[in-house]
Amino acid sequence: MAKLFSFTTLRDRWYRYFFSFSGLQSVSTDLGDGTVMHCWIPRSYKPWKPNLLLLLLHGFGANAMWQYAHLLSHFTHKFNIFVPDLLFFGGSFTKRPERSESFQARCVMKMLHNGFGVRRMSLVGISYGGFVGYSICVQFLEAVERLVVCCAGVCLEEKDLRDGLFRVSDVEEAERILLAQTPDKLRESMKFSFVKPLKGIPDYFLTDFINVMCTEFVREKKELIHSILKDRQQSRFPKIDHPTLILWGDKDQIFPLILGERLARHLGENARLVVIANAGHAVNFEKAKEFSKHLKDFLYDDSFSSLSDSSLNSRREDASH
Repeated sequence: MAKLFSFTTLRDRWYRYFFSFSGLQSVSTDLGDGTVMHCWIPRSYKPWKPNLLLLLLHGFGANAMWQYAHLLSHFTHKFNIFVPDLLFFGGSFTKRPERSESFQARCVMKMLHNGFGVRRMSLVGISYGGFVGYSICVQFLEAVERLVVCCAGVCLEEKDLRDGLFRVSDVEEAERILLAQTPDKLRESMKFSFVKPLKGIPDYFLTDFINVMCTEFVREKKELIHSILKDRQQSRFPKIDHPTLILWGDKDQIFPLILGERLARHLGENARLVVIANAGHAVNFEKAKEFSKHLKDFLYDDSFSSLSDSSLNSRREDASH
């Protein structure tokens, strides 16, 4: 008997309607070499508004809409918002073999520069999106005004897994949880992501979510996870000068708070670490009001613009000598 109803598909359509209602439109850009990037962009671009590029991560699960729908109303009146799907999520993919966050960053910037003429922006990156956002700052320093990194262990080292920093014992176990293919593994993923995960969800709904959202590009997503850890050493980790807000849930079980503290020490006076109590990895959902308030306090603060411009000019002077 054919399936007559899919809650996940219905929810995804609602998100699509909400994004459109919020003044955004869905656009796919062919970057060449078999790479296509999907992005939600302003339907009516306002040149006097600053650009806010929201980078996703959706727990290696859904797409950009599911991650950022609840934040749009806080920022569309002030910013031109761009919400891309990273490669192998939503409508973005590539036939190229590269899997690093630096390649993801280059694809995002090629789309923004060549496709939409965006030259300067602020970035908000959640989890894997934080890895990509940080890489954008490293590779395209003049394009970024400020950065928000949320629960993204960009300062992790390959040896952290061997040293027992994470609750998972190896990369393969992390894959089974982050790329859940059964209701039991999806429940386990929710336990890792939330302090108080929803209970009593029927297998039907979890299976429906997996079938709609989690079955495409599984192999490629596994390769993304491996790429995060490969040859990662803090001694070789680049430092950025951009004003940076580091947001973290104090009970994050995927990227423990120690990684947020490590990043704050690495960046020094340019960074501000904000820890949200009784929140896990999915802090943007569990503590949505607090999360949005900290974003607005940071992104709406005009004093950071002058600080960023001053730092940028200093770096230009240093490079000229």
